[in-house]
Formats: sequence, structure tokens, C-alpha cells
Amino acid sequence: MNATPSLAARTGNFFHRYANPGRFLRLGARLQPWLTWPAILLSVAGIVWGLFLSPADWQQGDSVRIMYVHVPAAWLASSGYMGLAICSLLSLVWRHPLADLAAVEIGPVGASVTAICLATGSLWGKPMWGTWWVWDARLTSVLVLFFLYLGHIALIRAFDEPQRGYRAAAILGLAGAVDLPIIKFSVQWWNTLHQPDSITLTAAPTMSTAMLWPLLVCTIGFTLGFAAILVARLRAAVMESRVRTALAMRRGRTDSHDAQDSGQDLSGAVA
Repeated sequence: MNATPSLAARTGNFFHRYANPGRFLRLGARLQPWLTWPAILLSVAGIVWGLFLSPADWQQGDSVRIMYVHVPAAWLASSGYMGLAICSLLSLVWRHPLADLAAVEIGPVGASVTAICLATGSLWGKPMWGTWWVWDARLTSVLVLFFLYLGHIALIRAFDEPQRGYRAAAILGLAGAVDLPIIKFSVQWWNTLHQPDSITLTAAPTMSTAMLWPLLVCTIGFTLGFAAILVARLRAAVMESRVRTALAMRRGRTDSHDAQDSGQDLSGAVA
């Protein structure tokens, strides 16, 4: 009698469908141009639209134009870590062979966009708040996210045995995910200098459509760019891993042949 596969088993089979390195490389090669070129076109169009063609804000003036970089960077900082946490779950629960490599590659890209988010936020805060930095709830929680990225990058490379580093970093990746809802709801939970979110799923946007559309174009372009960079890095990591494996197998065969030759020489000398 055949038992019905459990939900966990079916989910694991779904995720392992593209675990084969060769299959992933073929899929990544097809996806790469469809991610890269739209990312470049939309990002350039959105930046030009936002910086030069969209109207200035009636309160913040031209300084509001920083949001066309700051908001997409903030979105990618959180969504990138969410992807890292999902990879950590796949690694710990289903031992997905590509999840650890993906987590390795997400870390530097996510840390970079988080740094951009913090830098542009400071540039925006100076004319609005009169200071480069305050220990605002959202600023502090995003800074914690940046340190989580750095900690993940350091921890995954801290062990001589890669699997131990992958496992330790995966635990950190999952534990650090508790910072994501804090970032999201910090404006509602605490009295902060940040204004409430202008775009939500439950209400109409509170900003002008003349500013909303270039912001959406920038966000889509930056997101596709993030994905394009990640796919390119992951393809390179998979190919590097395959090369290392091939070299190790070749070295092992060479050592085996050398040992056999040494054994034959020794037996001939004894005879």
C-alpha cells in the first residue's frame, strides 16, 4: 500500500525540483537577460522621471526626490533579508543544496542596499529633521538589519568546514527575521519621526500620482536589478562549486594513481 506523501515531503520535492546545478544554470541563463535589460531600462527611466520630471513636494521641496532611491532601497533591504530567511529555512528543514549558496550571495547584495537605504535616509533626514541621525525606531531597526546582514556574511565564512558555517548562518538568518515586522510596524507601534507609510495594501496611496508612478517604476527596476545581480552571482557560485568538485575529484584520482604506482614499486623492490 502506497502512503500519501506528507505536506512537508511534497513541499520538499517542489523546492528540490531546481536543486540540480545543471538545471539551475540553464534556467538562470534564460532568465538573466529578461532580468538585466528591463532592470536597466526601468531604473534609468524611473530615476530620470523622478529626479527631473516629477514635481517637488509642497512641504519638503526638491529634497523629496531622494525617495526615488531611498524607498526602493528600503524595500529591497527587507525583502532581501526575507529571501535570506527563506533560504535558511530551506537549508535547515529540507537541506536544499542551492539554498546555502543563495544565502551566501544574498548577504553582500542585501547589505549593500541596506547601506544605501541608511545613507539616503540620512541625506533626507538632514534637511527635514535638522540632523543626520536620530535613534528613531525605524532607523534603529534598519541599522540592526544591516548588522544582521554583516553578521550573516561573517558567520557563514567563520568555519573551516563549510557545512558548519552554513548551518550557523541559517540559524542566525531565521532568528534575525523577527526584525522585519519591527521595521514594518515601527511607525505604528512607536512615536517616531518617520511619517506613516504612503503606500499600503489596505488603503489608497496618500501621495500624488505624479510622484507615485516614477516611484513604482524605480521600485520595479531596482527589484529586477537586485534579482539580476543575485542570479548572476548564484550562477557564478554554482559554476565555481562545480569546478572545485571536478578539481578535487581529479586530484583524488591522481593521488590514487600515485599510491598505486608507489605500491607497485615497493612490491617490485621486495621481490
